[in-house]
Amino acid sequence: MRAIVCGTWGGPEQLTLAEVPEPVPKPDEVMIDVHACSVNFADLLMIGGTYQTRPALPFVPGLEAAGTIASAPEGSGFQPGDRVVAILWHGGYAEQAVASVRETFLLPAGVSFDLAAALTSAYVSTALALIRVAHLKPSEVLLVLGASGGVGLAAVQLGKALGATVIAVASTPDKLAIAREAGADHVIRHTDGDWKEQVLAASGASGVSVCFDPVGGPLFGPALSTLGWGGRYVLVGFAAGQAPSIPAHRLLVKHRAVLGSSLRYFRYHDPAALRETMEQLFAWYAQGRILPRITSRLPLERTADGLRTLAERRAIGKVVVHMREPGAT
Repeated sequence: MRAIVCGTWGGPEQLTLAEVPEPVPKPDEVMIDVHACSVNFADLLMIGGTYQTRPALPFVPGLEAAGTIASAPEGSGFQPGDRVVAILWHGGYAEQAVASVRETFLLPAGVSFDLAAALTSAYVSTALALIRVAHLKPSEVLLVLGASGGVGLAAVQLGKALGATVIAVASTPDKLAIAREAGADHVIRHTDGDWKEQVLAASGASGVSVCFDPVGGPLFGPALSTLGWGGRYVLVGFAAGQAPSIPAHRLLVKHRAVLGSSLRYFRYHDPAALRETMEQLFAWYAQGRILPRITSRLPLERTADGLRTLAERRAIGKVVVHMREPGAT
């Protein structure tokens, strides 16, 4: 089968398209004929050797697989031909992938493979962060940093689905316009010198309830200052390339908390949350409350281009890689 292979640690330029043996499923795994996989920031960390865990080289990156069941263990509830999406440790950028039965989900009618790929890693990880870690409530104020990326736009849409007032922060007018289209109530450019004051003005007297931060770096300090009483700051990644130091004394002010959220560790410690979250996301999609913004669809051989766009922070919304003809459902 064809697959994108990471043979050495580095950037997207070192990835190669190669013919590799088909994966062999374990007794508790399904085999999927993959149609689509989305590009995620964690892929960059993984191929760079800086992710929480490092697969043995060589390996196939890709954190989800949307396609059809090729084979499934008896009693799994899956049949060959079933349309599914699965969360993977890696292996999605290939024509076939294996996935755990418990992390494989049937696709409802009307959910295409590319939409499922765009929905899974970004929206599941974001929903877990907002609902189960930050406990975002209706009528609270949500501040979203990096609001034009795949995860940022997911946070904007999910914040609105949860009934929050959403303040979106991004770097350019074009990115802010997209965040506004996604439902943000207020949009603010962080390149403005007074962006923190703009956030405070937009959040009202109570301040920000939850800050969702996939960026890190220099935005952390000012964003932390916008939290009101009982405010929760949720770190989900460091796209700026720098993990901020947390000034513990500032947490005493207004009873603030800084929390971390990672899809990977939910998989270890609360796997039931994954299925419940996927079911909620499919329901919200059917109701028109969320819709991943897919801005680019690439063939498998151009996977490195999609990852490079993400690495250079030029990506808006989600980039989806197709293993088969785009548009196949």
